[in-house]
Amino acid sequence: MPVSKTFYIETFGCQMNAHDSEKVIGTLEHEGYTQVSDETEAGLILYNTCSIRDKAEQKVFHRLNEYKRMQGEGKKFAVIGCVAQQEGERIFERAPYVSIVAGSASYRNLPSMLSRLEAGESRITGLDDRQTDETFDTEFTARSNPHRGYITIIEGCDKFCAYCVVPYTRGKERSRTSASVLVEARRMADQGFTDIQLLGQNVNSWRDPSGKLSFAELLSAVGNITGIKRVRFTTSHPRDFTRDIVEAIDATPALCDHIHLPVQSGSSAVLAAMSREYTRDWYLERMSWIHGAKRDISITSDMIVGFPGETDADFEETITLLGAVRYDAVFAFKFSPRPNTPAVTMIDSIPEELKTERLRILNDRQREIQREHYARHLGQQVEVMVESYNSARGQVVGRSSQNKTVNFTITPGEIQPPIGSYLPVHITRTMPNCLVGEAVEGAVPFLATASMQPQPFVVLN
Repeated sequence: MPVSKTFYIETFGCQMNAHDSEKVIGTLEHEGYTQVSDETEAGLILYNTCSIRDKAEQKVFHRLNEYKRMQGEGKKFAVIGCVAQQEGERIFERAPYVSIVAGSASYRNLPSMLSRLEAGESRITGLDDRQTDETFDTEFTARSNPHRGYITIIEGCDKFCAYCVVPYTRGKERSRTSASVLVEARRMADQGFTDIQLLGQNVNSWRDPSGKLSFAELLSAVGNITGIKRVRFTTSHPRDFTRDIVEAIDATPALCDHIHLPVQSGSSAVLAAMSREYTRDWYLERMSWIHGAKRDISITSDMIVGFPGETDADFEETITLLGAVRYDAVFAFKFSPRPNTPAVTMIDSIPEELKTERLRILNDRQREIQREHYARHLGQQVEVMVESYNSARGQVVGRSSQNKTVNFTITPGEIQPPIGSYLPVHITRTMPNCLVGEAVEGAVPFLATASMQPQPFVVLN
């Protein structure tokens, strides 16, 4: 049957996956496809997958099984992303109605894969080994938000942490030139984007192929583009975190007061077992640079509990690290072995009940710290970018430069600030996960003129 040139896409996982989907959508539209919001209306259904979480593969096949009921309707199915790269042609064996299996490093070949699909091929693979030097740069990105946008500056990972599947699914580290990044950032600023986030599996591992700029210099260059009010970057790796990054934030107002620097464990012994290649003290030295900055920089992190061999003493070091750093947020998870990683061969010696208990203890302690630490904002005035409205509570919902959610009210009779605008908010109450306040009376919201319309797609976490 001819392929109906309509498509529906679901996206699982991180911001990298979300931005990949924006680029996939733009590429499909450039090839003459039209996006629809309901899978029943689509001729091609794409499933952009993530393999970071436990049992990701099972979730993929469960979702594909739900799609199976539609195979008799002439629909075509594509599995793309990390699980596609990890499982490869096994997906065809378990779900023979799937027509395309493509890893993220092969998205540049999407036009040719679509042509083959339209020509009647039923098993099309796009799977790259780690040696690919290609990146997925495209002018056809269909950005889902007309005010905040992503730019991928580096793809892949060379770190090979013992628990992580990313180096095997995303390939080796491949950086874009500073010139290409700045061209894209300037184009976005001209289109009305004011908030830009630089992305990479290890974003600060970026190395300019042209040799012109360091990562800190790239941050400053993007932050100095006319029209850009906020620049974020994620996710950083402690091994490549340098002091000049903090200096750049201090010197460049548009660089946000927020650094996400995953530590994973507070124990040097566990960090060694994880192949993180730094120690607790080495990490704390980086924290001292951030704490010593002129600006109040928010720090967030990722942590894993129950890694093979983690003793009670090791776990206690993670808990004490929370107090030493005083994070504004921690995203903590129980260890689960991922396919193809060194940790698969380790004896998973920590009982599930103990992992659960350690996770509870960590989250409870972090919640206490956040409650105390957020209190420093009481009485402050912060600039907030408006993201949505909570009509049930009569509040506007926005985000501060520190990446904190701010729920605030406006003075009765004043016009509701538009989505994407910025205005000052006086903080009147603090909570463990958000700030509450009132818009400064008489303040005029700043809003750039955006020339793009949002192109929504489904993102599932």
